[in-house]
Amino acid sequence: MGRTYIVDDLVEKYLTNLHTVNAAYVTGLLIGQISGQKDYVVLAAQTPQREKEAEGSGANGGKPSSLDDINVQWVSEHARQVSQMLPGGLSVLGVFLIHSPELSKEAQNTLRRVIFGIDKRMSKGRLWQLTEEDASERVMLQICSVTKKAICRTFDIRDPKSSAKPAEWKYQPGVSTSWQALQCSVELSLGFPISEMTSANMDKCTKEALQRWARQIQTGLCLINGKRMPDNFDLTVGQKKSSKMAQPVLPAQILIPAAGMGSEQRSTALVQACSGFLTVKGTVHCRAYVHTNKPRAWQAMQAIKRDVMDTVSCRTEMLFEELMNESDSDRGGVSGRQPLPMRVFATVPGATFCVCDYMFPDESTADVRERFKEMLDCDIPEETMDTSQETTVEKQSSISEEHSCNATPDIPVGAPKDQKSLRPYIGAAMAAGIALLATAVSLLYLGD
Repeated sequence: MGRTYIVDDLVEKYLTNLHTVNAAYVTGLLIGQISGQKDYVVLAAQTPQREKEAEGSGANGGKPSSLDDINVQWVSEHARQVSQMLPGGLSVLGVFLIHSPELSKEAQNTLRRVIFGIDKRMSKGRLWQLTEEDASERVMLQICSVTKKAICRTFDIRDPKSSAKPAEWKYQPGVSTSWQALQCSVELSLGFPISEMTSANMDKCTKEALQRWARQIQTGLCLINGKRMPDNFDLTVGQKKSSKMAQPVLPAQILIPAAGMGSEQRSTALVQACSGFLTVKGTVHCRAYVHTNKPRAWQAMQAIKRDVMDTVSCRTEMLFEELMNESDSDRGGVSGRQPLPMRVFATVPGATFCVCDYMFPDESTADVRERFKEMLDCDIPEETMDTSQETTVEKQSSISEEHSCNATPDIPVGAPKDQKSLRPYIGAAMAAGIALLATAVSLLYLGD
């Protein structure tokens, strides 16, 4: 028996509207939640145009005119950036292809390459691994724009030689309206000892430090609503079930053992020679969503922990990537403290779940709205965006160099996405700050 996909009717309307696009092929992502034998699809987003396509768009609006024009790397990069906009519990489930004429085997093979390309791109740099409980099937949906015929198939991403398996595609109204939401805030104080000031070594050192921290998050004790719950506890017990009303948000808390209380902490307390040391400090706000079909406590705990790891990994990766990009620029000394971006949440119209992005001090919610439109093809009003969750540390969030040569961003940072090139970018003010940080790093040393 194949997998079943329960699809929100908003996705059906979205895909139907794409049928009218004057293009031979339209590709995009399917977004939702994985659970047992059922997956829930709550959002779809077509692939943005590449810059060259936008400049040379003609009768087909710059969309692929043949299967050969579908760029696997481009779709995979879109999936990576979209995944950074999703809270815990939500992920990219697969891809769709709307095309004409009739569905073909060639199209299925193309989607297979795209699915495996997406998995390879998204797993790179991720701080957690799929477990045995995680379903490894990813979906492809083919829709003929003429006959409206649809074919749903899945591939097992754990098996590179896997063949397509049939799956069931069911539309249903209000799939996510009663999902259980969780939220928590996590304080950070991460150290990145740098042994050599080279790009490759800096990348290696930061990844190792993040992986050690991620293991602490994964093994830490997670409390839900102030209680330690058994793994198989049903979160809906004692709640009033309603298909039209969102459940109350449950507070979560992640407790990490103090240093010296476990073998992991003792094994990592090593003397290490280094030429520099970076620290990341501050508080991050995290959210996760769990379906209401007998959701288990372990699913909720896993979702919120993964959101913590993903947002920290995303922001630090973007920071150090930009740091290396500035290595050839002119630099001066560090002066003062440079504010860093914060996480912004926004509710998807017609649903009760949120997506997120990162906003720099020199940006506005209008910039965030533009990125949501470009990446998710979703028009989200500015007034519905929540910019309050990390504002408690906004005034003190910064990059600075202390007398002891420690460069300290008080909150994990990241870069917004350039919507035409699909590459991270930094605003003018932030670029200057990063360039200054690069100078600071080159002068770091380890004192007694």
